[in-house]
Amino acid sequence: MSAATASQTAGPYWHLIDHPEWADLLRADGPNAGFTGGARIVLTGRITDGDGAPCADAMVEIWQADPEGSYEGSFHGFGRSATDKDGRFRFVTVKPGPVRGRGNATQAPHVTLTLFARGLLTHLTTRLYFAGEALNATDPVLASVPAARRGTLVAQPAGDGAWRLDIRLQGEGETVFLDV
Repeated sequence: MSAATASQTAGPYWHLIDHPEWADLLRADGPNAGFTGGARIVLTGRITDGDGAPCADAMVEIWQADPEGSYEGSFHGFGRSATDKDGRFRFVTVKPGPVRGRGNATQAPHVTLTLFARGLLTHLTTRLYFAGEALNATDPVLASVPAARRGTLVAQPAGDGAWRLDIRLQGEGETVFLDV
């Protein structure tokens, strides 16, 4: 009789793709070396599962516009961070600007987050918005989220230039994920 196979069909393979330096989009030896535009920020958060336990083996990828709201400028807006044993992630980047959307609608400054983790057969995608942004009130994506759940997408100030957004994968207070 053959041995049973694991029910998990994907990963974790983070050790094969984790480059800790990718979490610092402003590092001196990175693709944005010499970039001086915009306000430097630090994005942090903690990923927890449905029981509130930390996801210690998750990977978070970000994609963002530059401070002028463009994805086509000289700023390289991609980063990747593995979570630590407490489920925490951290990025160093610049604050993105408002982005033009469909029909010339203006999207509030935001960062797209993609999560990969044990037990997920496909990645999850969400957005991080910044508390206090006037354009949050008219952002077409944020407006499509029920008002009672929008807070799961809005990062809060966490010190000088720092923003925090905790992500709950399921259960009470589950983060809103987007079907993209």
